[in-house]
Amino acid sequence: MSENTNRGWKVVAAGTTINLALGVLYAWSIFKGAIKASIEKGGTDAFQWNLASINDPYALCCLTFAFAMILAGKCQDKIGPAKTALIGGILVGGGFTLMAFSNSYAAWVTGFGVLAGAGFGFGYSAATPPALKWFSPSKTGLIAGIVVAGFGLAPVYIAPLASWLISVFGIQQSMLFLAAGFTVVVCGLSFFVINPPAGYVAPEPIDPGPVAKLNAAKPVVNANVSEILRNYKFYVLWATFFIGSGAGLMVIGSVAGLAKKSMGPMAFVAVAIMAVGNAGGRVVAGILSDKIGRRATLFIMLAFQSALMFAAIPVISSNNAILLVLLATFIGFNYGSNLCLFPSFAKDYWGTKNYGLNYGALFTAWGVGGFVMGKVSEMLNAQPGGLAKSFVLAGILLAAGAAMTVFLAELKPASDENEVPSQWKEFWSEFMLGAKVFAGFETAAPHTARQSVSA
Repeated sequence: MSENTNRGWKVVAAGTTINLALGVLYAWSIFKGAIKASIEKGGTDAFQWNLASINDPYALCCLTFAFAMILAGKCQDKIGPAKTALIGGILVGGGFTLMAFSNSYAAWVTGFGVLAGAGFGFGYSAATPPALKWFSPSKTGLIAGIVVAGFGLAPVYIAPLASWLISVFGIQQSMLFLAAGFTVVVCGLSFFVINPPAGYVAPEPIDPGPVAKLNAAKPVVNANVSEILRNYKFYVLWATFFIGSGAGLMVIGSVAGLAKKSMGPMAFVAVAIMAVGNAGGRVVAGILSDKIGRRATLFIMLAFQSALMFAAIPVISSNNAILLVLLATFIGFNYGSNLCLFPSFAKDYWGTKNYGLNYGALFTAWGVGGFVMGKVSEMLNAQPGGLAKSFVLAGILLAAGAAMTVFLAELKPASDENEVPSQWKEFWSEFMLGAKVFAGFETAAPHTARQSVSA
């Protein structure tokens, strides 16, 4: 193994560990339970919140996280990933410190919803791009999957750790411990997430695989955000990301409550196993997409998730703990695949020069999807039979998302050297190519002519 490859794996390890720390986002269900218990208990030091507002800091955090990725991505491209991750660690630490010294609604909305949410965005945006730059395109899916798996795996240790701290030290002192711990971890590891030196070319394996060969046939592309926003592929990716993440988050947020009905105090087992499935889905989808292509993998994952949504209705009605755990695991697995596939799509289509900002713009679909689908789910759940309606709606949307992948051809038809085709002409060409490939009448072949920057 070469020295550069060793350095690349150190960057991967640092990015994965940063995401493991930033996964404290998933501890909100523990915080929420403690806050609710404090409100109901009352007393001079109790949280004086409206019960209906308990989830507001988390909802705002998810939106801040998603939109902070745009600014964080710009910083990552301009000042580098190390400084960007350092800012993220300071913001998360500052947010949790504010929560440690006040139990007011405003302090927690600001601390968790704004400061920590922005910190999650800065830290998360700095972890994946430098890791991808150290490795060849044949490993894009694998490396992206490993790095983001840290965030998905975090609930396995975060939930029991947060529960223990709160039971021993109370809510606010626990926030101070978490502030110190995660500030040290994220800021300390930020110095290890570095880009390769200028002119570095990652070594390519002897047989990189069919997907890497197809991507290698394309010219080097380094699109900026204004260019990607003028191309329909961005909006197809955004819509499918919105559907895939929104449907997954809708179910993930309900798993603990559903598990309590059939598993009682052992409900945490379902949450932990789902977290393992979430992390595993990111790695497996990354490896699979390197082998068979991003589009084919996304289609499989969305179609499988759609089937699981319809299967969830009888499983939940049966109140069978084993079936519920299996369902949660596979739903977490498919949801996790989104967090690997879409950063890989961004690198394949738009290059690495402006990767941070480009993926930041695409990542807004995650925050909006979780927020919108969560609200819709709450509205439906308030009605008789609303839970089943939520799963049916999610299943239909996921099936539509799977169908939309036909517009995401691995390689676009070649254009004339001096002609940039209109977006509608390009859209129709790729639709026909995609339809033929899926029908088995044609296989995607590399093109040698110059392609537009949106490839």
